Amino acid sequence: MSSRTRELLDQVVSDLDRALGDDALAGVTDEERIAIIAAAGAVLRRAEAVVVEALATGDAVDLPHLAGCRSQNELLQRALAVDSSAATRFGRVVDLVRRDVNLLSGERMPARWPALRDALLSGRVGIAGMLAATAPVEKAWERLTVDERAGADECLAEAARAGASGADTETGVEADEDTDELGGADGPAGASGPVPTPDDLAYLAHTLVAVLDPDGAEPDDRNAQHRRGITLGRLRDGLRPIRGWLSPEVAAQLEAVMDAVNNPAGEGSASRVAFLPSERSDGAETDDPDLSGSDPLDSEPFASDPYNSDPFNSDPFNSDPRAVIDPRTATQKRHDAFAAALGIAARHRDMPTLGGAAPTLVVTVDARDLEAGTGWASLPGAHGDPHGQVPVRVAAQAGCSGAIQRVTMREGRIVGIDSTDRVFTVHQRRAIVARDKECLIPGCHVPAAWCEIHHVTEHARGGPTTTDNGVPLCWWHHRSLDGSGWEIRMSGGVPEVRGPVWWDREQRWRTPRLSMPPRFARAG
Repeated sequence: MSSRTRELLDQVVSDLDRALGDDALAGVTDEERIAIIAAAGAVLRRAEAVVVEALATGDAVDLPHLAGCRSQNELLQRALAVDSSAATRFGRVVDLVRRDVNLLSGERMPARWPALRDALLSGRVGIAGMLAATAPVEKAWERLTVDERAGADECLAEAARAGASGADTETGVEADEDTDELGGADGPAGASGPVPTPDDLAYLAHTLVAVLDPDGAEPDDRNAQHRRGITLGRLRDGLRPIRGWLSPEVAAQLEAVMDAVNNPAGEGSASRVAFLPSERSDGAETDDPDLSGSDPLDSEPFASDPYNSDPFNSDPFNSDPRAVIDPRTATQKRHDAFAAALGIAARHRDMPTLGGAAPTLVVTVDARDLEAGTGWASLPGAHGDPHGQVPVRVAAQAGCSGAIQRVTMREGRIVGIDSTDRVFTVHQRRAIVARDKECLIPGCHVPAAWCEIHHVTEHARGGPTTTDNGVPLCWWHHRSLDGSGWEIRMSGGVPEVRGPVWWDREQRWRTPRLSMPPRFARAG
């Protein structure tokens, strides 16, 4: 049997040599060329499957040594003439489809991904697709039940086979009764649907994980928040590089802003952008226009505030010797400043529109998850990125300073739309800015005009959109308010905060003292 397999492969190589010889491909039509590329893709996927199955059915230790190699990775590099990275990818797929032998019965046990293994052997998915489909589920593997893992495997394999779909991501997966085990009504050879790309399979895998592991977003998000950051490189050839990692909602907002600016059909598109000096009320010109529509320093109450009788008095609550009031790294601070800048830019009156409206961050979440405060929310997936799964509290944050639109669907059809206006008006924002001056959390000096306005009593719990229920929080403190230990309440229309135990052992409610000296306020 093994010699027969070798003969078949030798014949394939010989046939490919003839296809490549004598400039045979140079004279084909464009339609034939496309068909040839598609056929070559089918050959490539099956060749990958042969390599994987040959390794998966062999001895992982003895086989490389028999070939005179130190490891399986080296064997793959030499046999396939690939680099270490490509060999590693093959090795990872081998681990996913290997069928170990039962020491008692001698029978081969099922693979870790039996359905996807069948799809791999039938040529409906390649190495890249296999890794894209399994990676999201592998991350949540320990939190899933055996039935959930099997359901995910079947659903992904059904998508890879592109046969008749019987997938139900809410309850698991059951193949159509009229389809056979491998590939639709006609089997793998008769599967008429297009072969899905790795991105298609990754999108489906992330969707499955969002359904099967709704609580998995939080640990992923905590890790992501630790890794977030932006680094500006040194000047080189007149340019400074920017590198870093953006949280999903910040990246989506950035893409929305860039889409608005670069949209040639939108109002104020990039082709019509011009930067002109703005004119101040005193007739002088300045190159630093106020982007918020209001100036946090141009406020009479600020200059006469009784809490700031000493213009050089620092915030008395920002004296912790461990300096853990703001534990962020420099790169994290730059990221959060960038996030704040994006929010200001998105709502600025001169920002070009996208689809007739300001570039808006849209977060989609199931109403039941939003009310329960658990599960996942989805970002719009700008530019085809399917991996916009974030904790539901990100949706709550976006809704706190925005609007909630409820879309009722039945069997895939939109049957109802209604919206709840939760946005603080421009006049309310200016009043809150004049009252609080900066982010309400002691020790944070982000100007209030740069902050998001937070509903102290959540709108969903009856909190009104009024100045007596709104306080400014910078992007970071708004994002991390839940679980941070900081609490906010309103007492007679005056904001009060209570910090975590490490900051205030007395756990008293305190009125934040303004920290910006009044000498910076302009005279009226």
